[in-house]
Amino acid sequence: MALRIRKGDLVQVVAGADRGKQGRVLAVDAARRKVRVEKVRMQKRHLKPGRKALRTGGVLEQEGFIDVSNVMLVDPDSNKPGRTRVEIDGNQRRRVFTKGGKPAPEPAG
Repeated sequence: MALRIRKGDLVQVVAGADRGKQGRVLAVDAARRKVRVEKVRMQKRHLKPGRKALRTGGVLEQEGFIDVSNVMLVDPDSNKPGRTRVEIDGNQRRRVFTKGGKPAPEPAG
């Protein structure tokens, strides 16, 4: 199933411990219906020396995944979250905000 949230979108968290925070979507896992948002659900990973990019080891902080139902796309005009629907023009799909019917901006990057 296709998600209405894409990598690079500006979203706001509407439920959970990080409620109210806005950020860009860093990654989307469509199979598990999860998204990773910058500066949301920060987790600490303890790495041994010589692992991955961190040669010296230590504590690495990174974002965790949250459910896609807990985020909403932000309307750039009002800077508030809004629901979206998908409209089809010929063979082209585009996301549209339900209030006002304005097209959602294309993801940055």
